[in-house]
Amino acid sequence: MEAGDIRWGVVTNKPARFTESLLDHLGLGSRAACVVCGDTCPRPKPHPDPLFYACRQTDARPQDCLYVGDAQRDVEAAAAAGMPTLVALYGDIAEEDRPREWGARGYIDHPLDLLGHLNIGLRSP
Repeated sequence: MEAGDIRWGVVTNKPARFTESLLDHLGLGSRAACVVCGDTCPRPKPHPDPLFYACRQTDARPQDCLYVGDAQRDVEAAAAAGMPTLVALYGDIAEEDRPREWGARGYIDHPLDLLGHLNIGLRSP
């Protein structure tokens, strides 16, 4: 995404103390356009507040963003924010979950599948 000049961020319900240290350990914290944690806003997902907060941080409109999640609350929050959503089927989805019934715009089986939804490709090094 960065090669295609597409900003990305993280919106999670995990607390900041875990999220930020993990992103920094992976070398991603400084590359993200925003990081919104479960304790950033008074109401976490499925409320849309964290997604609206991320949009304010990145000066983006919800309808111009694409949210990728692996839980029904992700799809619900994005729908309430007016943001299209993809479900990451490779995520932390329980066997009893029915992600294709959550109302997302689409589904991806692998992280690189996201590129097809963004109309960008991988550039050669």
